[in-house]
Amino acid sequence: MTDEPGPAERALYLAAVRGGGRLLPEDLAPADRPTLAALVARGLLTPTATGWTAASPRSLGDRIGLELRTRAVRLLRHAERLPGTLGPLSRAYDEARSPVGGQPAAGSRAVGSAGSPATGSPAVALGGTLGGTVVGAAEVRGRVSELVSECREEVLAAQPGPRPLEGLRMALAQDLSLLRRGCSLRTLYQPVTLADAAVRSQVVLRTGQGAQVRVLAEPYERVLVFDRAVAVIPAAEDHSRAAFLTDPTTVAYLAAQFERDWVRATPAGRHLDPPSVTTVRIGRLLARGLTQRAVATRLGVSERTVAAHISRLRDRYGAHTLFHLGWRLRGEHHD
Repeated sequence: MTDEPGPAERALYLAAVRGGGRLLPEDLAPADRPTLAALVARGLLTPTATGWTAASPRSLGDRIGLELRTRAVRLLRHAERLPGTLGPLSRAYDEARSPVGGQPAAGSRAVGSAGSPATGSPAVALGGTLGGTVVGAAEVRGRVSELVSECREEVLAAQPGPRPLEGLRMALAQDLSLLRRGCSLRTLYQPVTLADAAVRSQVVLRTGQGAQVRVLAEPYERVLVFDRAVAVIPAAEDHSRAAFLTDPTTVAYLAAQFERDWVRATPAGRHLDPPSVTTVRIGRLLARGLTQRAVATRLGVSERTVAAHISRLRDRYGAHTLFHLGWRLRGEHHD
């Protein structure tokens, strides 16, 4: 029996309600008997000496709601226990895929972007010598998803350049699950990434659950680090392959590089919050070629105030100089 009454049950119950809350034997056709039994089993109809009376659906709703919540709690507890239950199988799987003797294990060979073996590639040698494997784009997503699911402490992510919105949406549920487990998620973006409002909304969904995001307005390399044990880096210029590195020294070096970039980066709050009206006006005047002093005079504010707004704009657009900022603003048609 489903949680909710079906169409036939609803029709018979409504007939009882329209009949003054009572249903008599002579009101029923032979085909109604199974439906009647279902309504009695649900508690929507109560047998009496002369027939049946309609009961309040609210009590049924409360009972089904309690059952569903209880079932949901059981499922959540099962979901929390599942990684531990599958732990021995996961470890056996990882050991089988670990490189042995400088070569990738069976099932972990280097794969090119078309799925064929990538023989003779420098990235294959990299995988062997640094304690890792190289895989193609199709397998990268699955391997990264596994690492996120198995993560127990932290994920470090340096993500330069624009981020595909669809990828962020697909990864949202897994990222939120990671944060709910108490793991740390720190991500570095470039200003261009947060120029897209849809991407900013995805970032806010994560920061609202405890993720930390900073913005670094300078070039840096793409890298993911999981629990300071596994690092993922591009193994081809077109990102068609990725290397999964497990050598402790290599992973520690990449994590330290991330930490240096993290210290230099600025919190993403300025990029996630919309600019104030004054900041927008200052940006438009700068885009017209006015100097800082001229902007202050035009708006009737101090040069220090203008400088503070310019600092926010430079952070938002990743501009290193005032001329660079004006050029960026003109590119967004502020003039």
